[in-house]
Amino acid sequence: MKKIALVEDNPDNRMLISILLEDEYEMVEFEDGPSAVEGMADEKPDLVLLDISLPGMDGPDVLKHLRSDPRTMGLPMIALTAHAMVGDRAHYLSLGFDGYVSKPIVDEQILLDEIEGLLEMREAC
Repeated sequence: MKKIALVEDNPDNRMLISILLEDEYEMVEFEDGPSAVEGMADEKPDLVLLDISLPGMDGPDVLKHLRSDPRTMGLPMIALTAHAMVGDRAHYLSLGFDGYVSKPIVDEQILLDEIEGLLEMREAC
């Protein structure tokens, strides 16, 4: 079973996303940026769902740290964000995220398709 790391400070969002994914994926959760940076290499996930607005260290900073660590640099990372204005997707992808899903998640298939597409690409490499 593939492992997904969820980095999300809102407990309700963590619970919702975990419920959506737990039948298909092993889930590991982090509630802030520093704990994610510290624990990610030990957890060895196959993909990271990363909230943009986090306490202590925001999503783009977590992304930079994980991309600079040889143990985590190749992980597919999806930006999870309430920032859903025109141009936001392109902005976050330009920062180095591999995918983008806006919150609230009203269509779970969008999240599942984004995850499955990135995991398939990773396996193909």
